[in-house]
Amino acid sequence: MKGVAVGDVLIPRDVMKKIYEQDVLNKLITKVAITELECKTRADIRTVWRKVEEHGPDGVEPPKDLELLIEDADIVAVHICPISSKMIEKARNLKIIITARGGVENIDIEKATKQRIVVINTPNHNANAVAEYTIGLMIAETRNIARSHYSLKNTGWREIYPNTENIPELSNLKIGLIGFGQIGKLVAKKLQSFGVILQVYDPFVSEEIMKEYGCYPVSLGELLKSSDVISLHVRLCDKTRHMIGNEEFKKMKPSSYFINTARAGLVDENALIEALKKKMISGAAIDVYEKEPTPKDHPLFSLDNVTVTNHRSGDTRNSYWDAPIMMAKQLLKILKGEKPDYIVNPQVFKDLDLSNIKL
Repeated sequence: MKGVAVGDVLIPRDVMKKIYEQDVLNKLITKVAITELECKTRADIRTVWRKVEEHGPDGVEPPKDLELLIEDADIVAVHICPISSKMIEKARNLKIIITARGGVENIDIEKATKQRIVVINTPNHNANAVAEYTIGLMIAETRNIARSHYSLKNTGWREIYPNTENIPELSNLKIGLIGFGQIGKLVAKKLQSFGVILQVYDPFVSEEIMKEYGCYPVSLGELLKSSDVISLHVRLCDKTRHMIGNEEFKKMKPSSYFINTARAGLVDENALIEALKKKMISGAAIDVYEKEPTPKDHPLFSLDNVTVTNHRSGDTRNSYWDAPIMMAKQLLKILKGEKPDYIVNPQVFKDLDLSNIKL
């Protein structure tokens, strides 16, 4: 079998190559070809991804040599690199596309499914990083860590903060998690040691699973009304776009805090700004924005009751460099005839012909 991998600035080619060096994959995949997306900096990668989100896999040109490398490839592994319909048509042997991300906007899923190509993603590659960061933002916002840091470096010793009369500890606070996938579960697990009360809204997860993590299942309305800290962990789609808007902020307690490390499109930014200005909520911590890079004059940046960071929640060495190991584990499962943990088009898996593979 032939495996192709496409690296980039975040997961360099030498790291991506490790996919095919794990376990028995190095014996199964006898031909390996590695290339790299033509991006020099992280800023370039962000530009590439913005184009992919706007225009899909046709929005960005892949590496020039990928078209040739993919012709006889059985497996293609990517991170940000687009795999378009045109590229899939060139791949006469392709059986599996695997990406080191949860999102698959850079892959033409419809074309891959039509061609009976299995698409695997790795939504847990940065789950731990985001979970840790989420809790960090909860503490930073409620305890004024970033504001204190800024004042000492710029304006001097500061005693009064937006929540000075009501600064909470996490202990015994009611934390509301909207969405209970991989990241939501990890946030819940890590928060247990803080002695918080956890409640969850996710219509796609059973109450039994929520209770296994020590969480109380509640309706969205109840969560908004009773939580001291509300954290978003939902995937963005047409149904969830702007799921948190003016009406939702009105339901929150004036003493509550809102955290978003998920997707900007889940929140109506204007409604959030209004809620903070009018003190409808006590504060917020935001890592994602409708437009990135965000303009210096963004209205959120002038408010004192918000902690802002520039889309850093999943940005760790582990989340990028461990991704190939996770990808290898998924590939090994599928080559054994087992169903991988994450599969984008499961209807294709049952028809995948791996009769020439001997483990």
